[in-house]
This record gives sequence, C-alpha cells and structure tokens, in this order.
Amino acid sequence: MTANLITLTAPRSAAAEAYRTLRTNLMFSKLKSDAPLHTIMLTSAADSEDKSAACANLAVAFAQAGNKVILVDADLRRPLQHDIWGIANQRGLMTLMQDDAALAEPPLVATGVDGLSVLPTGDLPPIPADVLSNPRLREVIGVLKARADYIIFDTAPVLAATDAALLSSCVDGVLLVVRAAHTRRDHVAQAKQTLERVNAHLIGSVLTNAPDDGMKGYN
Repeated sequence: MTANLITLTAPRSAAAEAYRTLRTNLMFSKLKSDAPLHTIMLTSAADSEDKSAACANLAVAFAQAGNKVILVDADLRRPLQHDIWGIANQRGLMTLMQDDAALAEPPLVATGVDGLSVLPTGDLPPIPADVLSNPRLREVIGVLKARADYIIFDTAPVLAATDAALLSSCVDGVLLVVRAAHTRRDHVAQAKQTLERVNAHLIGSVLTNAPDDGMKGYN
C-alpha cells in the first residue's frame, strides 16, 4: 500500500474529503434513462499516474460508504493498481477474457478495505485494443456487476491509444483526470473531443495536484 492512497493514509485531509465529495456527487448522478451510475471509468489525457491514484482513492471512498466495490485495472499498457496495492498481477482481467471457468470465480484480490476488491490486469496482451473491443468484455463486466454495487475502471490515457474510447462504450460514465499545472489544455480538449466522438457519457473531470487554498475545514 502506497502513500498515493490518501483516503487511507490521511483520511481527515482536504484531499480525502474531496474524494468523498466526488463519491457523493457520483452516487446522485443519473443516466439519461434516470438510472443510477454503477460502472465508472477514469482516464486522463496523456499521463497516467494521477489517474491510477484517483481511481484507487475513489474506490476506497465508495467502499467506506458501505458499498461493495470492484476496482478494475483495465490499463493494459501501463498497469499500476497492483503496485499501488502491493498485490500480485499474474491473474486478473485477462484471465476473465480468456478462461471461461474463471467467470464463475473471478480472481478478485482483497485489499484490506471492507467491501473493496481489486481485479488487476493479469498478463498484458500484445494488442490491448483487440481485448477492449471484444464482445466478451461486456460479459465480463456483467459478471462483475453481479458482485458489486460499483465498478471503477482504470484505463489508459485517451491520447495514448484507442483503449479508453473503446471501454467507454461499456460503462455508465467517464471521468477525465486532469493534473493541475501539468496537463496541457489542448490535450484536455482533444481528449474530450475523442470521447464525445464515440458518444461516451462524460460526467466531468477530476482535478488532482491542486494547490492547498488554506482552508482547514472542520476537524
């Protein structure tokens, strides 16, 4: 477990509270059909470390509210969730994509946080886009949805490959992670346009690395 998990290492911090606020907003968000969001994908424009940390912290925040949560590492190019949580990465999403028997008992890894499990990537495929465009992915997501209230997906940056655009068609909503004073505005605009072209339900953005405004809040 790393210092990136601010919701666990500093639960009373402003950053941790921001993740709880984001969780609350998402819990009350609705689809066009007026159905609640259950599958949420986080991506970024061009870089990925803050994205993966944001995924992990958001998953913790959902679990701390009493939800059953599965955090899926679907970044099949540069996976980080197994490093963030200090877990093995031999089996995971790719196992479910390739092994019918695994669907009955997905290789979920407990995190020590009540209600939160991680599905790492497993062995990386030669062509990630082929995996994320495979119809079997929807079957896999259906299996996971039967086991959790919320599923949080960590995927590759939008401008790095087509992966995020492909996965966006399989989830209820997408959040774009933006690192303050780092992510270029034109990259954010390009990422937004790319997601809109595939009719992704872009819920909004998550700003990371924002400066402390000095507000301490209630302790």
